[in-house]
Amino acid sequence: MTWLRAPGAEDDKRSMGVVGVVTGSERYPGAAVLGVEAAWRTGAGMVRLWAPRRVQDLVLARRPETVCHALDEAPADVRAWVLGSGQDARERGPALRSLLLEALGSGAPCVVDAGALDLAARHAGPVVATPHAAELRRSLAGLGIDEDDERMRAARLADALGAVVVEKGAATRVVAPGGRSATVQAPTHRLATAGTGDVLAGLLGAMLAARADDAADPATLARIAAAGVELHGEAAAAAAAGGRPITALDVAEHLPGAVAARLSR
Repeated sequence: MTWLRAPGAEDDKRSMGVVGVVTGSERYPGAAVLGVEAAWRTGAGMVRLWAPRRVQDLVLARRPETVCHALDEAPADVRAWVLGSGQDARERGPALRSLLLEALGSGAPCVVDAGALDLAARHAGPVVATPHAAELRRSLAGLGIDEDDERMRAARLADALGAVVVEKGAATRVVAPGGRSATVQAPTHRLATAGTGDVLAGLLGAMLAARADDAADPATLARIAAAGVELHGEAAAAAAAGGRPITALDVAEHLPGAVAARLSR
C-alpha cells in the first residue's frame, strides 16, 4: 500500500489533510521553506505555518498558498504536525516552547525533528521522530539512556518515547516500539546534502495528515513512515538522474512525479 491519497469528487482541502508546521528560525529559515514545499508537493490539502515573520515571508515568497500564523497564535484545524526542523532547543523562546508542547499534546500525529526532539516524550498522540545519528545519541543521553551498541539505539529510543523512530542515513532504519524495524536503502547517495531531512519531515507530515486515523496504530504508523522514506528516496533518485548533483529543493520538486508513480502502481 502506498499510504498516499489522490483526491476524489467528494474531497476538499480539509479532507485531503491539513498540515501544521512549526519549523524554521531566524538562524535557519530555509528549513521551513523546504518542509512546507515538501508537504504541498506530497499532496497536502492545506499547510499552516507557525513561525517568525522573516520565516513566514520567505515561505510565502515560494509558496503563497500557505496560511501563516504568529508563534503566539493558538493552533487550530490541524490533522498532523511537523515540528522542530531548523530549530535549536538552546535558542527556543517561551512562545515557541508553549506552541510545540500544545501541538505534541493535541493528540494529532506529529513528525518530531531536530530542535523539538527533546520534547518528544511529552506527546499525547502518534509520533514519528526523525533524528540523524548525532541527534539520536543526544536524545538518548537526554533521557538518561546509555547505549553503546549503535544498532540498538533507535530501538531504545522508540521504546523510551513510545514513538516510531526514523534513524536517517544512507540506510535509514524505521523502528517501532517493541523492536519491529525496517531498513530502507537510499537509491542515491546524492541525498547527502543539507536540507533533505527537512524535506522528509514535510512529506511525512502530509502523509500523516491524509492518514491521521490510520496513524493511531503503531505498526501502521511505522509502515507509513517507511513508505515516506521510500518516496523521499525515489524523488531524490529522479532529481539526480544521470549523476546530477542536487539540492534539497530539487528533491521536493520531484515529489509530485514520485507520488504519481506510486499511485499508478
